[in-house]
Amino acid sequence: MKRSAILALCLVLAALLLLPGPDAPAQQQPELKLRFGGSDPGRGLLDKTTLRFVELSEKKSNGRLKWDYFCCDQLGGDIAQIEQMMADSIQAYGDVLDWWANWVKDFAIFGWGFAFRDNDHFNKFLESATFKEMAERLRTQHGLRILAAGPTEPRMLWSKKPISKLDDMKGMKMRVPEIKAYLMVWETLQTKPSRVTWGEVYLAMKTGVVEGAEGPISATYGVKFHEAAPNGYLTNHIISSSHITMNEKTYQSLPADLKKAVDEAARESVVWATNEAKSLADETLKKMRAEGAKIGTLDTKPFQDRLREAVAKAEAEGLWAKGLWQKVQDIK
Repeated sequence: MKRSAILALCLVLAALLLLPGPDAPAQQQPELKLRFGGSDPGRGLLDKTTLRFVELSEKKSNGRLKWDYFCCDQLGGDIAQIEQMMADSIQAYGDVLDWWANWVKDFAIFGWGFAFRDNDHFNKFLESATFKEMAERLRTQHGLRILAAGPTEPRMLWSKKPISKLDDMKGMKMRVPEIKAYLMVWETLQTKPSRVTWGEVYLAMKTGVVEGAEGPISATYGVKFHEAAPNGYLTNHIISSSHITMNEKTYQSLPADLKKAVDEAARESVVWATNEAKSLADETLKKMRAEGAKIGTLDTKPFQDRLREAVAKAEAEGLWAKGLWQKVQDIK
């Protein structure tokens, strides 16, 4: 027998040996492959939360559900990803609740400075009929179902120059996202807001396009704000949120057990994020100080007073429904 024929016979026999026997269990293939969009370039708490949801929901589905996970704005910025989710080209997305104000205006309350006193106040609002009605409008009008949401880290302020009081910020070029509430907040505080996407803020501060920025503690560390603007302030002006949201048609197409899997995974992920936030913030601040950041506090009462005085103007301009801010404040 020729050498080539012998080699071919050996390869066939080897392949046959690798075939599973009649009693071997078949490897389960996922019934559904879906796409999840993440938008935290710094791989901070938001990214950890959404990745936790992906892993938990796959585990709870016993391998029947598989996500292709796209982190760090790989699919575009937040608005681009939300539009993709509406079109069902991605099936789920997670970030802060503030972004929904671009479709349901009352979500702008989450982006207004000092609207919430603490995590307990925040959670009570999420349990209120007012928030549930907001979420229902997002679902029925835009086809997006919030599976779960909760509070996470407070946001902090970064500046290229030292700040000791509110008036020091007058005229400062301040980075804001594409959320109207943020624009109005920083205009009210007499800065000059400029819209810059999150992933471009470091370069914008480094080159002087903007002189200040703000964000959740761990997220700002992830994109190295403290290297471009070393003066950090624990203002806690906004309590950041985390959420997991899914395309409604995709959700409704799931069998009951997979709906249960994603619902449970979303709730567990956002609760984990709330519990993780404090220790992660403390750990992150320690790292930033070790790397040269100058971190302090500011008297935020003048910030709060000025923003409270601007609520009537914000409501008159239709930033959110008239009386919503007071409803939030009345929650005890």
